[in-house]
Amino acid sequence: MESPRIPRILIVDDDRAVQVSLALLLKQSGFEARACGGPQEALDAIAAERFDLVLQDMNFSLGTSGEEGLDLLARIKTAQPSLPVLLMTAWGSIALAVRGMQAQAANFFTKPWDNARLIELVRATLETGIPAGAGPTRRELDARCDFSSIVGEHPLLLKVLSMVVRVAATRAPVLILGESGTGKELIADAIHRNSPRAASPIVKINMGAIPATLFESEMFGHVRGAFTDARADRTGHIGHAQGGTLFLDEIGELHRSEQVKLLRVLQDQRYLPVGASQPQQADVRIVAATNRELAELVAAGEFREDLFYRINLITIRMPSLRDRRSDIPLLARHFATRVAHDYHVDEVTLLPSALDWLTAQLWPGNIRQLRQSLERTILLSGKAELGKSDFVAAAAHAEGETPGSLGVDGMTLDQVERLMVTRAMEQHGGNVARAAKALGLSRTALYRRLERFCIGSRESA
Repeated sequence: MESPRIPRILIVDDDRAVQVSLALLLKQSGFEARACGGPQEALDAIAAERFDLVLQDMNFSLGTSGEEGLDLLARIKTAQPSLPVLLMTAWGSIALAVRGMQAQAANFFTKPWDNARLIELVRATLETGIPAGAGPTRRELDARCDFSSIVGEHPLLLKVLSMVVRVAATRAPVLILGESGTGKELIADAIHRNSPRAASPIVKINMGAIPATLFESEMFGHVRGAFTDARADRTGHIGHAQGGTLFLDEIGELHRSEQVKLLRVLQDQRYLPVGASQPQQADVRIVAATNRELAELVAAGEFREDLFYRINLITIRMPSLRDRRSDIPLLARHFATRVAHDYHVDEVTLLPSALDWLTAQLWPGNIRQLRQSLERTILLSGKAELGKSDFVAAAAHAEGETPGSLGVDGMTLDQVERLMVTRAMEQHGGNVARAAKALGLSRTALYRRLERFCIGSRESA
């Protein structure tokens, strides 16, 4: 029986001490390592030999701009797009590492590094690395996992789905990055749905919406008599997610004072309900999401470095809608069908002029904004066929609308209420507090309507 091939790792750094230290650590951990001192030597090695991973510094001269590192990364990805690269940087240059990840680096680590954490990152990157050759098609991905809630065929989306295929079966914590409205929650759902934990619940928490005074009670639960209003035992979010997945949405909004409490649970896999004397086991898989760059928050001292590493073992970066424009017609037709079903109206046909117009828009609100545009236009037009002029008119109407210009003839009360909530959220940029005030509702009442009508907010991605 043929023994498995030992992964080969290329170290690219002009500091000999770094080369020796990394090579020794990797060899002690069961990998083969080769070191080189600069970009051209690295490119020559990659052209001549097979490597499974590259550990690459960001600077190779007296300059510290990082441009040499970004250029080498681009040349490596051009020569071998499937070869994963981990970038090395100091915290003072963390913005460069963020740029590198946006340029398709797999992840980054900092100097000086923690040996155990670095080896964990290396193993995770190798396990989830892009396989050699062309990526799988959407049909091949659908045959391996249930992606029924995700629409699109763009290569950037397929790359994300390929990553989900590889990480879903593991327990590795996943951090999903991307602009608001790009579908981060759908990816979290897909990770859970295709994991061994699918039979247990996925519990979703908006971390920015939990008041600091209620954090422990909400997350860990409490026992009867723990405080004045604790009339009965209450199971917290972690308890409800036992055996399943805990989705920490908008993790970047978590107050620093609460970050250490969450970190302790992730480190110990145990938590203590408020007022309890015995800790409980926390058997949960962590998936976090944010539209902020956590690495930059760490560098600014706003997010704990140790918590960042705990949730950032695997990073999935969601592409913006403007970066996958070829998916817009597919999404538009999908949402048109959904709107007809949700509002109990006749299905509409999107004419080529409408699809061309939709594809040409920038969509700063991404998929969420595209769906709201479809909803608004279908409900306001009342037509069986929609062209460019209908979307332009509906957009202009939304910009200049007044409470008296609803255009709701023939709509049910539920449809009118949903339309009002949708418009308020659009007018106030997805801010729940301002939209609730405009509608004369409490935040809690508006949250209930957002959930009932499946409408997203800026506070959930």
